[in-house]
Amino acid sequence: MKLQKYFVGIVPVLMILWVSCTSCTKGGDNEEPIPDPVVELNEVAQLKKDLTKSVALGGNAWVVNDVELNNTMITETGLKNWSRKSSIIRTFIRVNKPGKLSLGLMARQTKGISTIKVTIGCESKEITIENTKLEVIPIAQFSIDSPGYVKVDLQGVAKSDYTYGEVTHLMIGGEATSQGTDYVEDSFYWGRRGPSVHLNYTIPGSVSEAEWFYNEVNIAEGHDVVGSYFMANGFAEGYFGIQVNSPTERTILFSVWSSYKTDNPSEIPEDERIIPLRKGDGVTVKEFGNEGSGGQSFRKYAWKSGTTYKFLLHAKPSVNNSTDYTAYFYAPEIGKWELIASFRRPKTNTYVKRPHSFLENFYTEQGQFTRTANYLNQWVFSTAGEWVEMTEAKFTADNTARNAERLDYAGGVYNDGFYLKNCGFFNENTTIDSWLTRKATGIAPSIDFDKLP
Repeated sequence: MKLQKYFVGIVPVLMILWVSCTSCTKGGDNEEPIPDPVVELNEVAQLKKDLTKSVALGGNAWVVNDVELNNTMITETGLKNWSRKSSIIRTFIRVNKPGKLSLGLMARQTKGISTIKVTIGCESKEITIENTKLEVIPIAQFSIDSPGYVKVDLQGVAKSDYTYGEVTHLMIGGEATSQGTDYVEDSFYWGRRGPSVHLNYTIPGSVSEAEWFYNEVNIAEGHDVVGSYFMANGFAEGYFGIQVNSPTERTILFSVWSSYKTDNPSEIPEDERIIPLRKGDGVTVKEFGNEGSGGQSFRKYAWKSGTTYKFLLHAKPSVNNSTDYTAYFYAPEIGKWELIASFRRPKTNTYVKRPHSFLENFYTEQGQFTRTANYLNQWVFSTAGEWVEMTEAKFTADNTARNAERLDYAGGVYNDGFYLKNCGFFNENTTIDSWLTRKATGIAPSIDFDKLP
């Protein structure tokens, strides 16, 4: 059958078909009858009046079954270049009340006519797009059973030209939105990256100065998502942890910020530049910028989820009003402490201050996937020569979370340690700025500092 014949008799824009989700229908002769496919014009008009809120696809949608297409299909102005029938474009919105959700699209067709399918849960509707100017296309009311994130899927069915059309916004309203909705409104970049979450450890009052900071990290299996930075040993002047750069590359990363505030390392005055002192085997040392500037070191290493890795940071005042920072990494499959790098920071006189950990996603196309890290056994070694355990942490999050643009963030106590979790649009979350206390292990790290490389 030719495509032209396929569209004969379709009522433009207002033609809406019901398609049952096969996983949710009853089998046999007892299947429910298919409703009348044509929505009455007055119902469509009323539905259109309900659509009072607009959700930009740019900050809230992903091609969930083909990550590589996200950067070409999802733009700041919405969904474009939509040519593959297999692509599933999923938009996430959070509602705070169960009930009917009125749904529409702000969409247009660049040329020709197309049919697309819109799905929430087990309900699907098909609509046609043939208008060449952006218009609100009402779809239907969907039943939302419980508050939380709602997944709205778009998928192509048929088209007479190259694309299935362009969509800038979901239009929503109805009972399910009556107690508010949450979605990314203003920040395309940060909203798509998702919320960053942190654990800020409390150094016990018995410690006058902390010279060493010890931590352990175990990444939950299946949560080692590309674009994740599992930062273990953060301090006031830098950070140290492991990340997933690509499906084939993982690294250990240790960086120290310059005291000179700039995102351009070439602007740092000579007397405030981070000075590399030493580096371990296979470690690359260079400058970094764009998030402050300073000295950076990294080593490619195929660390694994489900394995506990150890991190050790040394900070001590040095010559001419400077401080030296040194990072060591312990992999159980290697069985010894290894040097990552050592840096000197001018115009600084300090020991370990503000010990913390954080979890972030640094690839926008990966913001729809959940990642979880377990942080275990935090200790500091004081200038008085004793190990002191840190069992208290304050859970915090970035402005993406604080502004309620993304609510998929959590942190808490896990067995004898803490955990951090973000992204993926899960429904539970943790109160920001809440205090967490883990059970003390009482087992201090066994490290001979004199034998460290």
